Amino acid sequence: MTTKTTDNPATAEISAARMAENLRKVEALTERLGQVMSSRQGHQAALDGPNQELFAKAGQAYASEALTNPAKLMEHQMGYWTKTVTHFMEAQQALAKGTLSAPEDKTGTDRRFANPLWETHPYFNFVKQQYLINAAAVTQAVEDVTDMEPREKQRLAYFSRQIVDMMSPTNFLATNPDALQRAIDTEGESLIKGLENLIGDLESNNGELIVKLADEKAFELGRNIATSPGKVVFRNKMFELIQYAPTTEKVHATPLLIFPPWINKFYILDLKEQNSLVKWLVDQGHTLFMISWVNPDATYRDVGMEDYIEDGYLAAIREVKKITGEKKVNAVGYCIAGTTLSLTLSLMKQRGDKSVKSATLFTALTDFSDQGEFRPFLTDDFIDGIEAETADKGILPSIIMARTFSYLRANDLVYGPAVKSYMMGETPPAFDLLYWNGDGANLPAKMAMQYLRGLCQRNELADGGFDLMGHHLVLDEVDVPLCAIACETDHIAPWKDSYRGVQKMGAKDKTFIMTQSGHIAGIVNPPSKGKYGHYTNEDMGLTHEDWLEGAKFHTGSWWPRWGKWLEKQSGKMIPARIPGADGHKIISDAPGEYVAKKANH
Repeated sequence: MTTKTTDNPATAEISAARMAENLRKVEALTERLGQVMSSRQGHQAALDGPNQELFAKAGQAYASEALTNPAKLMEHQMGYWTKTVTHFMEAQQALAKGTLSAPEDKTGTDRRFANPLWETHPYFNFVKQQYLINAAAVTQAVEDVTDMEPREKQRLAYFSRQIVDMMSPTNFLATNPDALQRAIDTEGESLIKGLENLIGDLESNNGELIVKLADEKAFELGRNIATSPGKVVFRNKMFELIQYAPTTEKVHATPLLIFPPWINKFYILDLKEQNSLVKWLVDQGHTLFMISWVNPDATYRDVGMEDYIEDGYLAAIREVKKITGEKKVNAVGYCIAGTTLSLTLSLMKQRGDKSVKSATLFTALTDFSDQGEFRPFLTDDFIDGIEAETADKGILPSIIMARTFSYLRANDLVYGPAVKSYMMGETPPAFDLLYWNGDGANLPAKMAMQYLRGLCQRNELADGGFDLMGHHLVLDEVDVPLCAIACETDHIAPWKDSYRGVQKMGAKDKTFIMTQSGHIAGIVNPPSKGKYGHYTNEDMGLTHEDWLEGAKFHTGSWWPRWGKWLEKQSGKMIPARIPGADGHKIISDAPGEYVAKKANH
């Protein structure tokens, strides 16, 4: 690292004046920060992390291990002490040589430590190596804990990892060479800008610290995101219905209706022209309708899954049939909307309603028997905390869902962006996907608890049936032609769990596609990119391991493959339908009003 020096009195005077000005800025920002934090006093969050019994049980298991197998415990301790002392001695020896070189480093690569100073500078290298030694020791200690239920051990591992990630030296100014160098190069301006970013994030979230991932000023709905031409043709308390303008002279007779998740907003499927699934589907000759869900406030506290089905799914299907004059629609459900589409199809089967011709599920879970990475959040103490929060506010605030998802990938979605924003003083990038990720939606209190208790915790839909609206809803009654898309590295809806749920459905015509990448990138994967491939296997009687073993890999996007499947379900070609041309009421231009409402915290 280098510092700027000058012998020029005029330059020195300018630097002194700049320092004085920076100090005044820091004082003003500190006062502003104090005001923000004072406004948060008296607020007690219902979600304080894991029940302390978890750590008590871990301590008891560790003590039990020490008594029953002291040699193993001593081996771990001696291994840790040996690595630590050896590391200290090597660093001392390197310093004694007077060359300011770091000792040999065998800790491997980690993108958090990309700056060459982590390897070459003795101070930063010592800090890095000691941190990684400590992290390995904590991880090993958790792995070797015995006499704990697997669920509790997984939670212990999760929360231990959170502590390890939080304590990374890259997260602290004094041990981050990038941040220190930036502060020197900018004469402290980067730290002032970082403090401004921190206060701005606190103020925009009512005192809650949510790291802003994207430059919100760079995007405007309808201007550079969610730009596909269309009209809002229906609105009720649950959703707005968008009908997109055709781009072809003829369209398939059977309309296509997409139900996006109401945890997030629909425009993930219409970010920009180059990767818009909306535009691609319209260009394939589909009369496309999109649901834009309301962003609920406290007045929606008693809205449940039944309301999403009756006043959401069924109302939308009726309206699309009325507008197009068709007797059936093709339906798509993404994530939780795919779960609810499955519930709706079972209900429609029992009612004798044949309005859905085919269904497509994007990364949808219907069998929650393996809770995967979400297991730490589905224990009673955590759900009890959510229940208390929703009872108090009438909603599950989007901030809680955002935080839950973010901490599954804390280094990428929390600490990394925080370091760049608060310590480096950088403006968040103008990245549409990250902007969408931060544009969250609340969940109604009743619906959130139905979903978390009945579906996620108790797995009622796949394990016996889910009681709703006077019906016992089961997967076996989902019997329309079905195409399911799952994503290989999806940590929200793991592909093997999606596959297991589809296996239990009653449809005779099933197509299952596993695409590369994750929950979002795997779905928003246009053919023009040529980025991610996908797997297919017609035999769905196999275990997920055997299915993948026998699957055929295809290069390129899954969109065209699905498009061919969808074409078979979509009927003859007819003249294109223009929104409002049949006299049906037009409410507004797309993307509508509901999508613009920001979440309340």
